[in-house]
Amino acid sequence: MSSKKNIPLPETFALPHVGVETHAHLDFPDFAEDLDQVLERAGNAGVAWIGNIFLSVEAYQAHQSRLSARQNIFFTLGIHPHEASTVNSGVLADMNGLFVGDANLRALGEIGLDLYWNRSPADVQIRAFRDQLALARERDLPVVLHCRQAEQETLAILQDMDFTDRPLLWHCFGGGPDLAEEILVRGWHISIPGPVTFPKNTALHEAVTRIPLSRMVLETDCPFLTPVPFRGKRNEPAYLCYTAEAVANLRGEPIRQVWESCANTAREFFSLPPA
Repeated sequence: MSSKKNIPLPETFALPHVGVETHAHLDFPDFAEDLDQVLERAGNAGVAWIGNIFLSVEAYQAHQSRLSARQNIFFTLGIHPHEASTVNSGVLADMNGLFVGDANLRALGEIGLDLYWNRSPADVQIRAFRDQLALARERDLPVVLHCRQAEQETLAILQDMDFTDRPLLWHCFGGGPDLAEEILVRGWHISIPGPVTFPKNTALHEAVTRIPLSRMVLETDCPFLTPVPFRGKRNEPAYLCYTAEAVANLRGEPIRQVWESCANTAREFFSLPPA
């Protein structure tokens, strides 16, 4: 792709309308002005379902109604480790009530540890993570995990809380084959984001060749982590096709096979109906 005119647009991949974008932040201000156009482009690119990740009770309450009015958007809800200090008994009770009342809330997350930015003290993050994991166990909910530079701490907590073989999705996986194996051996799923398209991301490239498609899903994490060829610009669900293309090329498999298999895995994980 030597020039802009040579970049294939998402709709030119002609992918079947079954794709599942498992991790988007459509409630962010980045999409306030053109959400309908963003969703139209996603549909034209073969995206049938979009998971919107609410990072607080307040975000859910502010945007749930607007997003529910659009077809084929499902939700998750969890307190991000950056906001770990806000997790208390009242917030947990509010979250529990929302999960009871809204069947479109399909998982608890994203929750976990972030020792890269460290915007909350580590001990506060750990307490909030454990408290939310306990709620997920109580409600028998799948978990969407956030982990940045805290892999061993995260694995230790999950083991201590007996999460092996429970439904857990390692969001925005950026590790290599060794970490992938640690996740897979525990029965969990792995979500591949746009940085798999980055040429120098060799450890992730190797990991992708070893993860079974039955345990792999795709995500954008939009508006962040935009894949090549639009790296540096706002990400959106339609760009999921570029991630699928990179995964397919690395594995030596047809893009349609990756697209459909990862969609099937996502629908099973989030208990979504067929497209």
